[in-house]
Amino acid sequence: MSRYGPMYGPDITFLGVERCDLGDPASYADADVVIVGAPFDGGTSNRPGARFGPMALRQACYLPHDGSRPSLALRVDALRDLRVLDAGDVECYSGDVEGSLAAIEEAVHRVAASGAIPLVLGGDHTVALPDARGTARAYAEGRTSMIHFDAHADTGNIAFGHLYGHGQPMRRLIESGAIRGDRFLQIGLRGYWPEPETLDWMARQGMRSYEMTEIVARGLEECLTESFAIALDECDQVFLSVDIDVCDPGHAPGTGTPEPGGLTARQLLDAVRRICYDLPVAGMEVVEVAPPYDHADITAYLGNRVILEALSAMARRRKDAKGGPRWDPRQPLLDGR
Repeated sequence: MSRYGPMYGPDITFLGVERCDLGDPASYADADVVIVGAPFDGGTSNRPGARFGPMALRQACYLPHDGSRPSLALRVDALRDLRVLDAGDVECYSGDVEGSLAAIEEAVHRVAASGAIPLVLGGDHTVALPDARGTARAYAEGRTSMIHFDAHADTGNIAFGHLYGHGQPMRRLIESGAIRGDRFLQIGLRGYWPEPETLDWMARQGMRSYEMTEIVARGLEECLTESFAIALDECDQVFLSVDIDVCDPGHAPGTGTPEPGGLTARQLLDAVRRICYDLPVAGMEVVEVAPPYDHADITAYLGNRVILEALSAMARRRKDAKGGPRWDPRQPLLDGR
């Protein structure tokens, strides 16, 4: 696979990790996680700009870009305890939706088929279709579930006369058979869309959507626990999709379709950490970071930390699987040091 190179911004890797080449399988044969940039925002219905998300997510950190990030909470250094590589950006041309999505799916599938976890930096949420489908193709059909953080259901049918866009990928995923509708968990929905016809379609698929009113009434932890049980029922692995607009715009202003009343940054980080520690995550994406609207890089910093929390939890999960005391979030920071 020929590499276009940096599409929007400097040619850097995520916090200084080593680079790999998807056209050379030997370069990522021993990888645990491969980061793939998907700088596509040709499916936006409101404010564009998420094509600049991968660049922002790679560099949004005040610490040295030295390929090391020890986690205070989890007591691991994910960028060293795991073999994390960066394959750079997939070539995406916003005027060619289907061509861009096909290229992203091929890149993600190559990573997943190698045994590594693809971690995709979006891009608008249109890329969920190739990201999740490319991952699921590497496993037995119908055995991958989805946990989807978002303000919006993204289950629309046709928008502006097209099947593909950032409001439709979850419908296309379910229709493709890549992800079962009854193993599709959505967390953080709110606002005034979708309309009743789309909600009826979602109900017929057996989707489970946790709107913010329910999350507030029951508590996020209880909703997560319930969703985990559904996600692992008859499924062997999970794809995690994080649309940054799941957070309240006060915590994530740099996004294309902000919706007030969402999760806090703290809630999202804790939830992602728990998912990647408790569940067998086979693929992941962070999408809809749009730097043109991001005052003081607030959203890019949050997205960067979502990625680090996920990687750190994966590293701790692997460490604990080898024996010894499991991670305890109640343990004081300096105990045993």
